[in-house]
Amino acid sequence: MADQAASPGRAAPLGATVCPGGFNFSVYSREASGVELLLFDAEDDARPSRVIPIDPAANRTYHYWHVFVSGLRPGQIYGYRVHGPWDPASGMRFDPTKVLLDPYGRAAVVPKSYSRDAARLETDDAATAMKSVLADVSTYDWEGDFPLQRPSARTIIYEMHVRGFTRHRSSGVSERARGTYAGVIEKIPYLRELGITAVELLPVFQFDAQDAPPGLVNYWGYAPISFFAPHRGYSSRQDPLGPVDEFRDMVKALHRAGIEVILDVVFNHTAEGDHRGPTLNLRGLDNTTYYILDEDRSRYANFSGTGNTLNANHPIVRRMIVDCLRYWVETMHVDGFRFDLASILARDPSGQVIPDPPVLWDIESEPALAGTKLIAEAWDAAGLYQVGNFVGDSWKEWNGRFRDDVRSFFRGDEGSIGGFVDRLIGSPSLYGHKQREPEESVNFVTSHDGFTLNDLVSYSHKHNEANGEDNRDGADDNRSWNCGVEGPSDDPGVDKLRTRQAKNFFTVTMLSAGMPMMLMGDEARRTQGGNNNAYCQDNETSWFDWMLLAKRADVHRFVTLLNAHRVLRDVEHEWQRVALNQVIRQAELTWHGVRLHEPDWGHDSHSVALTTRYTAEGVFFHLIFNAYWEPLEFELPSAAEGCIRPWHRWIDTFLDSPQDIVDWDQAPLVPSATYRAEPRSVVVLFTGLEPERQSPGHG
Repeated sequence: MADQAASPGRAAPLGATVCPGGFNFSVYSREASGVELLLFDAEDDARPSRVIPIDPAANRTYHYWHVFVSGLRPGQIYGYRVHGPWDPASGMRFDPTKVLLDPYGRAAVVPKSYSRDAARLETDDAATAMKSVLADVSTYDWEGDFPLQRPSARTIIYEMHVRGFTRHRSSGVSERARGTYAGVIEKIPYLRELGITAVELLPVFQFDAQDAPPGLVNYWGYAPISFFAPHRGYSSRQDPLGPVDEFRDMVKALHRAGIEVILDVVFNHTAEGDHRGPTLNLRGLDNTTYYILDEDRSRYANFSGTGNTLNANHPIVRRMIVDCLRYWVETMHVDGFRFDLASILARDPSGQVIPDPPVLWDIESEPALAGTKLIAEAWDAAGLYQVGNFVGDSWKEWNGRFRDDVRSFFRGDEGSIGGFVDRLIGSPSLYGHKQREPEESVNFVTSHDGFTLNDLVSYSHKHNEANGEDNRDGADDNRSWNCGVEGPSDDPGVDKLRTRQAKNFFTVTMLSAGMPMMLMGDEARRTQGGNNNAYCQDNETSWFDWMLLAKRADVHRFVTLLNAHRVLRDVEHEWQRVALNQVIRQAELTWHGVRLHEPDWGHDSHSVALTTRYTAEGVFFHLIFNAYWEPLEFELPSAAEGCIRPWHRWIDTFLDSPQDIVDWDQAPLVPSATYRAEPRSVVVLFTGLEPERQSPGHG
């Protein structure tokens, strides 16, 4: 250890930074009375190989505790012990028996004996604690890679789970790589063929898989504990720094295929839970800084629904969040972020909602994040719902109203026509006042949180018994319909109706104004057996069964062709920042019912038709949406309406594959002046397109 000399070091930057001759360590704690840096030879060691006290006189600047240690190399395992008051009534929870992760640690290791319970008990947990790892992140060869910054108008998001994507034995991925970043690389040809342009990965920050009911695991990953470290469980490489490089290998490979990487990030809470939870890092470093405390300061505010709430608008926490995002963009090359329960970031340290939350403006105005996709889940677990009113000039929003209103329409709900039409044209009732481009709305019908698309059309009620909470967990308002039979059915008529409904949902999602998102496996009607909250199901309930691709080849084909036209959309309006309302005016929308120019906006209406002109190309589209349970005969616009060429049929979801969607140059003529839209179907016709030309798609 003689070559590992300690000297005062410096306060900036935070974390463990490689320097000539060693590493500089810096960590924030306002109320601590003492901090020790612990060095370990292995993650399972019961005691550190070296303890380096950080002198509060010589090694403390402001509230930053720092030290430089020479002779250390990347791969060294380390952690902290922090001394200070144990006084929960005043919010102080210092506990020097706990080994703490570095909040800025670039990598983490998890002992085989890791125990969440041990981090709760009044005993030393060195042998069972997660620990941080020193990394020199500057040495990776990116081979010229950089974030893609694809236009939002030509973006199709594929929400997926790194492990669930390839963990199933049918994935065809090498056994060592199943369920890992390396497994995703092996499946890139599939993603390219499907036609998606961005993967949105469920949380990949190091999380606590034991943050789950007894006997189950936290599968989704919404239990972060080390914001700068890729989750070790998703790496086929288990050497100390393997996950960092394997994650970057995945990003680089996806970029080569033209696919962006968006991370689902959780800055609203951590895995430390409520007052009974474990001490893993932030709680033991400076509880009153990092968390919003209740009036009873021994308790935590719980706007996240998971036990605690990060104090995101505190200056120190704001800096950590922005530093983290900048790191993932600059060093890990990711293209965007989806912020889980983002409305929590609008709360002040007392939990009150503030009009211009500093952390949100910090994120938006950070130059290193310019051009990065920022997507908000604009609500929280305490009832704050900000869809259509999220702050900022660049944030996009998960449009939960789109999900609900489109589901209601195709279920056949009364009074659903108005909401459906508004969602179809970009939700101007939500976004028209903001003078923002249409892509502010992220349109989706299904996501990880809720039913899969197959289950949306196969179950009228959730079936979450396997989660161990007596089916009380998960949303009750799913607006789902089982098409006549609850769960799996051998009835060909029921199955055909379910497939048709799935195609209806896909068609509306991809043709509506906004940025579309689809859920992993929906293109093959993946099922979770009616479980709409499978956060703790790390098994075949959640994994993608690749055998479904053969069984549901017609759905997969439909989605692939639909995506191929979506990505050809015009992007000029986005470059010019043309507002949604102006785009709607330029589209020359004309609404119809079964008779031209006579739309039925009544409470009992279940159908509508729309003619729109793609101005730049002189192409007309005629869309028919029939959610009624009987066929309807719709009049078609004629030469008198300016449509001088005959209509061609691109999509009719009632027809069997391959007639349900066709290549544009093979689209059959519609010989009559009317079109019969069959029950619960969507029809898309076009005219004015030269047969050999490819269109930029409906805008």
